[in-house]
Amino acid sequence: MTVRVVVGGALCHDGRLLAARRSAPPELAGRWELPGGKAEPGESVPEALVRELREELGIEAEPLERIPGEWALAPGLVLHVWTARLVSGEPAPLEDHDELRWLGPEELDSVDWLDQDRPAVAEAGRRLRV
Repeated sequence: MTVRVVVGGALCHDGRLLAARRSAPPELAGRWELPGGKAEPGESVPEALVRELREELGIEAEPLERIPGEWALAPGLVLHVWTARLVSGEPAPLEDHDELRWLGPEELDSVDWLDQDRPAVAEAGRRLRV
C-alpha cells in the first residue's frame, strides 16, 4: 500500500503556536489541529506545507524543521509535522476551519486537540518554552 503524507504546520510567531478549529468533516468538526494537508504527488513535504498554509490560512510561511515522529491518520495516511515561521500575512480561517487561536505554551491544553496532533503539539510547546 502506498502511504501518503499529510503535513501539519506547527506555525510559531511571537512565542505562540497557531491552533485551527476544524469545521469539517462532521466527525472532526469543533476539534483543534495544526493546519496543513496532503502532499500532492511530486511535491516535497515542505512544499506541501507552504501551499496548504497559503490555501487554508492565506499566509506565506517558511518550513523550518520536522518534529520527530509519524502518526497514523487512516489506512495509507500518515501525519508529519514541521515547525514553520510566519513570513507574511495575517492567518484567517479560509478553508476547513472556522476559528484560529494563537496559544502560548501555557495555553496549549485549553483546546481539544485531535489525538494525532497531541504529541507534536507537546513538542512544539517544549520548543516554545526554550
